[in-house]
Amino acid sequence: MKALKTREEVLVELDRCGMTISGWARKHDLPRQIVHDVLHGRSKGRHGAAHKAAVLLGIKDGVILVG
Repeated sequence: MKALKTREEVLVELDRCGMTISGWARKHDLPRQIVHDVLHGRSKGRHGAAHKAAVLLGIKDGVILVG
């Protein structure tokens, strides 16, 4: 299992790569506000798009079901 990242680590990584939250959200076809809320602790990423964002960001261990 891959080590999980903290929200702060993800924000630093985005900054290091020169990518905005909006750009990352577009790249992964997710609503910007949901990604922003997950990264700033306003959403725990338990369901739906927030879950998908948290898993793709590497801050949550989980499975993304397609279909």
